[in-house]
Amino acid sequence: MRVKRMSLVLLCALMALAVVPAARQALAQDTKADPGLSDVLTDMLRGAEGENATSGPDKRVPFGREEVQLSFAPLVKQTAPAVVNVYASQTAKLRSPFDGDPFFEEFFGRSQPRAQSSLGSGVLVDPTGIVVTNFHLIKDADQVKVATADGREFDSKVLLKDETLDLAVLKISADKPFPVVAIGDSDALEVGDLLLAIGNPFGVGQTTTSGIVSALARSHIGVSDSSFFIQTDAAINPGNSGGALINMGGQLVGINTAIYSRSGGSIGIGFAIPSNMVRAFADAAKAGRDFFERPYIGAEFERVTPQIAESLGLETPTGALVSSVEEAGPAATAGLKPGDVVLSLNGTPVGSIEALDYRMATLSIGTNASFAVLSKGQQATMEIALERAPEGAKLAEVTLRGRSPFSGAKVAELSPRLAQRLGMRTDVKGVTVIDINRGSPAADFGFQPGDIVREVNGLTIDTAATLEQAAMEETRWWRFTVERGGQILRQVLRY
Repeated sequence: MRVKRMSLVLLCALMALAVVPAARQALAQDTKADPGLSDVLTDMLRGAEGENATSGPDKRVPFGREEVQLSFAPLVKQTAPAVVNVYASQTAKLRSPFDGDPFFEEFFGRSQPRAQSSLGSGVLVDPTGIVVTNFHLIKDADQVKVATADGREFDSKVLLKDETLDLAVLKISADKPFPVVAIGDSDALEVGDLLLAIGNPFGVGQTTTSGIVSALARSHIGVSDSSFFIQTDAAINPGNSGGALINMGGQLVGINTAIYSRSGGSIGIGFAIPSNMVRAFADAAKAGRDFFERPYIGAEFERVTPQIAESLGLETPTGALVSSVEEAGPAATAGLKPGDVVLSLNGTPVGSIEALDYRMATLSIGTNASFAVLSKGQQATMEIALERAPEGAKLAEVTLRGRSPFSGAKVAELSPRLAQRLGMRTDVKGVTVIDINRGSPAADFGFQPGDIVREVNGLTIDTAATLEQAAMEETRWWRFTVERGGQILRQVLRY
């Protein structure tokens, strides 16, 4: 009896082995076979039957070697030639405590300048040689070189840079067009989409890693919080900055910018600047702009807290609260008022002020935008013109001289346009530092572009001429007040 049972089991196994290859061959030869039969065979090969199958209808086991041997290689061959290496160098003089002492300088000499360099990546987005990279790679660089994937090296010119966005555009030139990556639509990304990250981590050479979109619309990661970030688990390491984040269509959907790491290496949390922001920034560079201009509507916004949301009748703390509106500005003309909440822009929901800043920055000056607003408990739609920020009075830049801590600082009176250029709120008033000469007293004392000088030795500073006069005062004691990033700093020193 046992022999008969064993024989029966063996016969059934042989029949199954004969049926499965035949079914696979039949499906491969006849693509127009009855879909019902195909589904049944697919479920049999999964080990499931009909309605009990757990996978979706579009998922099945592969029926041949060709379906198993999928590869990113064609995508890498298409896009990798447009990813370049960026080498930035600057000469920094290390100041010795013995500088200025004739005795020590005679025996040890003066401090010699030392070269400092940084290595990162970039992406060619135009065949004429337009390269997009990160600002932090070329910040304060004296020379920036670009090496292409085929081994050529070029000197580059910085066309445009913006620290708040952490973006920079370089220009290289050659006799023939450069390979490029087409800029895709980052708004089309969804969590779970496959991505490739291409760059030069740790300077080992061009490297490609794969991953998925882990999250969208990330902010407050300590890099450039005026922007949205794409989060990915594709391995990104030091040197990948400025490299390409590629979708499965071979399009650029982000510029790799930062990683979250306690060790300095990738732990699967990387961030990239969305390609829609990159496109707007590159277009501004091609147009010859001296800084990245954002559309101006004459309004400032604040975060909607849970308490504010509750008071306004919002179910969740979402949107951007209008904190101030400039008289006769585009927003005031359209009817926007302080206390209103912007809920969406051109039909896209606005979850925070970062989201609104990002959406606004990707729009073109000279067009109109549709704002969905909650005003006094009622929802309304407003068409607001997107204009260029006004220059105000004629910009008078003054470089301060004399024996004062401000010597070497270039200052000017704030206008909405200048405030935008410095990454400040457009409604801020005062006299601000716009540039500082290297090696000057102002640089030594730590002044920074964007600092607003409010008071010097008891004198209120309201014009650049007033600050120039105060800086020429003959005194060794200095007492001044500076506003930096919304914080008031007071200093007393002898100089």
